[in-house]
Amino acid sequence: MTRRNATVILRTPQMVLGMVAQPLMFVLLFSYVFGEALGGDRYREFLIGGIMTQSVAFNAGFSAMAMATELRQRIVDRFLVMPTSRLSLVVGRTMADSVVNVASIAVMSLTGLAIGWRIHGTFWSVVGGYLIVLFFGLAMSWVGAVVGLLAGTAESAQIFMAIILFPLAFISSAFVPAQTLPGPLREVAIWNPVTSVSLCLRESFGNPTSVNPLFPEPTSWASLHPYLYSVMSALAILACAVPLASFAINRRRR
Repeated sequence: MTRRNATVILRTPQMVLGMVAQPLMFVLLFSYVFGEALGGDRYREFLIGGIMTQSVAFNAGFSAMAMATELRQRIVDRFLVMPTSRLSLVVGRTMADSVVNVASIAVMSLTGLAIGWRIHGTFWSVVGGYLIVLFFGLAMSWVGAVVGLLAGTAESAQIFMAIILFPLAFISSAFVPAQTLPGPLREVAIWNPVTSVSLCLRESFGNPTSVNPLFPEPTSWASLHPYLYSVMSALAILACAVPLASFAINRRRR
């Protein structure tokens, strides 16, 4: 199933272009359009970890639309009559999307290096940061698959994912420090898994964890244990999404 979905993605140039061009566009826009106003070179180093986290989360939207499209074309129904696991469709979809996430992160890393971003962490800390963001991306792909199974159409899936992903990405410290947000939004951002995964990457890369060293980020249990909190958040998302995906597929079989 993973190979099948990966082949479909590779044979759809528009999808590949969207998945690669979107993070590239965000890196360049935020670095050069907003970068100087928000902190220059220090902001660019602060930005990359957040852009990577935001991009793997946004790629879940492609999971939702692809799953909804296969439902619409009744491809899922054909596989359900075969002697295979019901969840194999979703597993194949999410694993193929993980491959896409690897490609997106590679593009962002190379683009970041081209605009002046540098890695100052050790080899194993960098590997650990990449693994955590990919694990978070896998969890979000399951969310996208569930939305696609329940939405029914690609258009509906796209709308629902936008409602989920935009607050998740922007009420966080992915692009701006949580310290600058208003009180209620700051509390949401502090415990947002996008914030903790972004912090993991910044610490792993040895990049600044705040734009202005005079105004550090708010302290919480999540910020003091970002690696643990990020893994726990991803596991919690999977614990909710996997049963929901199973329910949606079982409902499809009836």
